[in-house]
Amino acid sequence: MRIAAPGARTSAAASAGRLAVKVPEITALFWVVKILTTGMGETFSDFLVGHLNPGLALGSGATALAIALIVQFRSDRYHLWIYWSAVTMVAVFGTMVADALTFLVGLPYPVTTVGFSIMLAVIFVWWYAREKTLDVHSITTPRRERFYWSMVTITFVLGTVAAI
Repeated sequence: MRIAAPGARTSAAASAGRLAVKVPEITALFWVVKILTTGMGETFSDFLVGHLNPGLALGSGATALAIALIVQFRSDRYHLWIYWSAVTMVAVFGTMVADALTFLVGLPYPVTTVGFSIMLAVIFVWWYAREKTLDVHSITTPRRERFYWSMVTITFVLGTVAAI
C-alpha cells in the first residue's frame, strides 16, 4: 500500500468532481440528430400548446425538461438516450418559451431575439471567465456541464425567436 505525502492528492481525490466527457462527438450524425430533435421539439411543442391550456403545457414542458436534465446531470458519462432525451426536452421547452413570450406575453420577436442574444453572450463570457475554455470536449465537471446546458437551452430559444 502506498502512502501519500502530507498534502499530496491521491488519484481518487484528484479525480473527485470530474466526470467522463458527457457530450457526444460533433460529427455529421450529430448534426442530423440535432436537426431531427429540433424539428420534433417544435412539432411536439405546438401539439401540446394546441391541445392543452398553454400554462399547463409550459408547466409540463418545464417539468419534463427538469427531469431529463436531472437524469443527465446524474449520469457519469455520455449516454446516448439520456443525452438526446435532454436535448429533445430542451427543444420542446425552448419552443414553448419562445412562443409564450411572443403570444402570451406579447413581446415581439426582435425584442426576444436581442434579449436571448444578450443572455447567450453573458453565459459564454461567464463560462470562459470561470473555466478558461469553451471546448465542449472538456465538459468533465458539474459546473462545466451546467454552463453547457444553460448555453444549449438559450440557443434553442434563440433559434426559435430569431428564425421567425
